[in-house]
Amino acid sequence: MKNRSRRRKGLIIFAPLLLIIVSLFGLTYGSVSVPFTEIWRVLTGNEPSIYQTILVDLRLPRILIGLLVGACLAVAGCILQGVMRNPLADPGIIGVTAGGGLMASMTMLVFPHLSYMLPISAFLGAFVTAMIIYFLAWDKGASPLKIILAGVAINALVGAVQNGLMVIFSDRIQSVIPWLAGGLNGRSWYHLEFMAPYAIVGLLLSLLAIKPANLLLLGDDSAKLLGQKVELQRFLLITLAAFLAGAAVSVAGLIGFVGLVVPHAIRLLIGEDYRYLLPLSAVYGAILVVLADTIARSWFDPIELPVGVLLAALGAPFFLYLLKKRGLM
Repeated sequence: MKNRSRRRKGLIIFAPLLLIIVSLFGLTYGSVSVPFTEIWRVLTGNEPSIYQTILVDLRLPRILIGLLVGACLAVAGCILQGVMRNPLADPGIIGVTAGGGLMASMTMLVFPHLSYMLPISAFLGAFVTAMIIYFLAWDKGASPLKIILAGVAINALVGAVQNGLMVIFSDRIQSVIPWLAGGLNGRSWYHLEFMAPYAIVGLLLSLLAIKPANLLLLGDDSAKLLGQKVELQRFLLITLAAFLAGAAVSVAGLIGFVGLVVPHAIRLLIGEDYRYLLPLSAVYGAILVVLADTIARSWFDPIELPVGVLLAALGAPFFLYLLKKRGLM
């Protein structure tokens, strides 16, 4: 317990420091490196700088979007893992993100004039997918194997429909392909204004999920004895996780494994208490996405690698490790 408390304090202390360091790293590095003195000059607004456009119009909104996307995906994964009592649950792995992506793709391809509805359509797709997987996997408990199998089936079905849409609307797919890879390339203040209200509302509502998530960890019977409406709470928590995943998908596309890696790693360090697990997952999820995005766009110059590709390359081995550790392989 003392070691866990010490690790918890360490994560809390380092969180704001790492957030600042990673954000400055994102502002500094890219196809054009910007000296720190120029960053300070632009942010304080004291003197004009030749890097004004690069920092203010390109990198700053991209970093802010990355922070929100990472926080939303990590919190969504954290909530789903608690609701399903399964550390392998993640919006991407179990198909929730794919469901949101399908609806968002449908909006962009079939109804491009309704682009302002992207967050809502992504949420509806993510929510319907989450509910289907939940009911398929639930049998006096959410079996890890059943969740994985249901997620594979749903992902295959969604992928088939997605491919069909791309064939039918082949003249419009160029705008969708980069989005399907998952990335923040070209994201601007417009995109931030587009998704920020949804993301901020979802993250604030997630604070209300801390108490019911902790009670659900005790098991359904114990939670009912404490006067909790278990099924209603589970439904609301899944809805919230789908809303967060939909908000992230609507702007960043199909970025996976953030909701798996971050909450699971923090849980190993500090335990299951959602009073600390959920907010720390949000912060470190934001840090991971911004760090990965900066690496993806600066280390592979002149190519800008989509951050979704890099995170998948890092997250897939971690997922295989978890499967092996739990005896599912």
